[in-house]
Amino acid sequence: MLREPTSEPLLIQADELATLLNVSERTLWRLLSAGKIPEPVRLGRSTRWRLDQVRQWINDGCPDCTGDE
Repeated sequence: MLREPTSEPLLIQADELATLLNVSERTLWRLLSAGKIPEPVRLGRSTRWRLDQVRQWINDGCPDCTGDE
């Protein structure tokens, strides 16, 4: 089922996520490498994060995303 279009994007870019988390893009990539943030979606050469997944991760207290739990 398709969702109705909204004015809010479903996917965000690295610079937008870095701004949301109040970190630099370099720090964002380090956090990703360390498994500290949700995995992005890769579309060809583009990397995006699901905004709803990021918001849920923040609401959950930003737990590590390594899957070792």
